Amino acid sequence: MTGPDDPAIEIIERQTAFQGYFRIEQFALRHRTYSGGWTPEVKVELFERGNTVVVLPYDPVRDTVVLIEQFRIGAYVAGVEPWLVETVAGTREPGEAPEETGYREVQEEAGCMVTELAPIGEFLLSPGACSERCAMFVGRVDSEGVGGIHGLADDGEDIQVSVVQADEAIRRVMAGDIPSTYGAIPLLWLASNRDDLRSRWR
Repeated sequence: MTGPDDPAIEIIERQTAFQGYFRIEQFALRHRTYSGGWTPEVKVELFERGNTVVVLPYDPVRDTVVLIEQFRIGAYVAGVEPWLVETVAGTREPGEAPEETGYREVQEEAGCMVTELAPIGEFLLSPGACSERCAMFVGRVDSEGVGGIHGLADDGEDIQVSVVQADEAIRRVMAGDIPSTYGAIPLLWLASNRDDLRSRWR
């Protein structure tokens, strides 16, 4: 595993170009080439937003998933339907384990309680421009009575929560109707692992 002291990477300069809710870092660097030499000095910018956790709430008894829908400025600017269907996601607080974030975010965004988490994996969603590491899980829930509008009012969250049959959710992601990686990756994982998960959780 590489890190700050990797001899194949030379950081010539690093500075913070912007600091708001998120941060942008500017780098001047060079690195080893496959032929054994070094690249010329290159300048890159890195978007720092912290590490995140995604949870797909799944009810193995009813074979349903809990999906959320909310406004996303990135989708709007990209010319995509800005009210995106996704799974629960949130940023890890300092010192918080991924599992702790997952339990907390499902309660805040979907209004239901996770009793067990099954890990999907950890992913770099856009490593050419962002350091975000995203840990993804499927969370066991009881979906009876789940739904409505949720989210933290202080954060301006307006989240619509729906319970959907797993087959229908998987069909929608296969048809391209759920373009967010936060929604697509967990549902595609569930499509391949649902039978095993149900046998363990029922």
